[in-house]
Amino acid sequence: MSKVETEQKIILPDGSSRTFESGETASDLAKSISQGLFRKAVGCLINGEIRDLYTLLSDGDQVKILTAEDSQSLELLRHSTAHIMAQAVQRLFLGAKIAIGPTIEDGFYYDFDIPGHSLSLEDLALIEAEMKKIVAENQRLVRYSIPDVDRQLDDFRKQGEKFKAELLEEHRNDNPTLYLMQDKDSKVVWNDLCRGPHLPATGLVKAFKLLKVSGSYWRGDEKREQLQRIYATAWWKADDLEAYLKRLEEAERRDHRRLSKQLDLFSVHEEVGPGLIFWHPNLATVRATIEDFWRDVHRKRGYQFVFTPHIASEQLYEISGHLQSYGENMYSAMDIDGAPYRCKPMNCPGHIMIYKSKLRSYRDLPVRFAELGTVYRYERSGVLHGMLRVRGFTQDDSHIFCTPEQLESEITGFLDLVDLMMRTFGYTYKAYLATRPEKYLGSDEEWEFATGKLEAALKSRNLDYEIDPGGGVFYAPKIDIKLFDAIGREWQGPTVQVDLNLPKRFDVNYIGEDGQRHQAIMVHRAVLGSMERFCGGLIEHYAGAFPTWLAPTQVAVLPISDRHHEYARSIQEKLKEGGFRSRLDERAETINYRIREAQMEQIPYMLVVGDREVASNEVAVRHRRDESKKKEMGLESFLALLCAEVNEKT
Repeated sequence: MSKVETEQKIILPDGSSRTFESGETASDLAKSISQGLFRKAVGCLINGEIRDLYTLLSDGDQVKILTAEDSQSLELLRHSTAHIMAQAVQRLFLGAKIAIGPTIEDGFYYDFDIPGHSLSLEDLALIEAEMKKIVAENQRLVRYSIPDVDRQLDDFRKQGEKFKAELLEEHRNDNPTLYLMQDKDSKVVWNDLCRGPHLPATGLVKAFKLLKVSGSYWRGDEKREQLQRIYATAWWKADDLEAYLKRLEEAERRDHRRLSKQLDLFSVHEEVGPGLIFWHPNLATVRATIEDFWRDVHRKRGYQFVFTPHIASEQLYEISGHLQSYGENMYSAMDIDGAPYRCKPMNCPGHIMIYKSKLRSYRDLPVRFAELGTVYRYERSGVLHGMLRVRGFTQDDSHIFCTPEQLESEITGFLDLVDLMMRTFGYTYKAYLATRPEKYLGSDEEWEFATGKLEAALKSRNLDYEIDPGGGVFYAPKIDIKLFDAIGREWQGPTVQVDLNLPKRFDVNYIGEDGQRHQAIMVHRAVLGSMERFCGGLIEHYAGAFPTWLAPTQVAVLPISDRHHEYARSIQEKLKEGGFRSRLDERAETINYRIREAQMEQIPYMLVVGDREVASNEVAVRHRRDESKKKEMGLESFLALLCAEVNEKT
């Protein structure tokens, strides 16, 4: 066969093509382009998939050589560092067995079974030191296709690697591979069952940090083996690692659970059960203020408020399909008069019942129902997290029933409402259009119609968005809004779904202009999501320093001594008359102590009252953080300032 006959073509990112001979790898391609690229290469993208540098090329492949400058290369770095960490653990702790070690956002973790030893923070330092030795050894990472699965299973079992054996048995028909780690003499010093991809060698790893240890269960099942999990991160540059660690410190400072203790916001009680939140007066005040704002903006947009029961006959959830598709997340049935009832996991069936309570005409549509409805869903104890992942929560749930012609404008109206509310709370955001998943209900035509209306609404508002392929729920496409907080973290935010499934199940219809019944379209939408998660996120977004309009206590009145109490009480009365949340602190503590305490409680304003203020009929205003707002002013002027901040929600 001639050389011409063996030459094949690949496509480069700029659209140009390049010939290569059969048997060449991405590494060979990098070398053929330039020695500089070859030296910097850490992996490649082949037809959009991250692969090893030593992956064989095929005719027609679209190939991009990855370097440390490419964001996708962090996946290679972190996956490889996870293997380095696992090898280090098994070097240090004889008898340790490995489970899984995936990459996660900004890092990775690995699960271990270490008989007779509980990992400590001191152990993490030892493991890091051992990892640095492995990096210095510059071990090669080599992909190895398992030729005889049964023989490899036997090897794993002899080694006591029961988790690897279980995974290999499960994936025996998926062309399973090992990643071998070889020393300078090509001797295999460690391996793991893994599909990759990885860096070509450990010496490319530069900056990493082991962060914490936690407990876990094999395959997330509380009935299986309990394991120990090490969380870690890795970056190409030490500066990037340092910046990330500082972000973690800031996130820790803002942790809503820590701030809750400082600010007396909420609690969870073992006697009651995990994942069930008790709102203390301070946070209950924040929630009530948000709910008042929520009701006001919804009322102005034509929503009608409803309330639905917390329990319902199981029959309702059989019709809705929740029992079949969501049953594992629903609480067990309770027997009432011989019939099974369930705590509601969703508000939508209840809203459908209200809609169906009377005949509707096209002239009545759209109908917009809104409810701050509390629902109950079973979440495993291992995933519960403060207010952010709970078992009982209140959704700002709304459902719109409309005609096909009204659908796009209803979605656009929702996006306008999202923009108003998120800007009010100081969030920036990004939209994602989640399309049809592999398993779905309904026809392709229905999905195309619903997805098209969602996309048209996004375009009509000139809203930037990304496609989330297959990210829709089984019954509907949706728009997901991701929020970015004060330190750039992404939070789950508003969502809107176009549902053509439940209207069929419940025969939700209206009388059209032609006098015939037509199926209504149902739009599920939430702006805040759950009050628990939203308020937990706000605590971290504001670092506990709620803006004046939301603050549990907006003003602290601080008389310097007993002779100033009468004037301070008159100020307190005027604040109450103005509808402001204030507190008079007449304790015998020093004024500096009381000021510091008010600052620790994140009260926006402190009014210090002494001889000068009594004589001039003024107040000495101090702001919790802004020294430029420290000034003497008349009480009426201060009340006007306060009123503007509250009304404008600045």
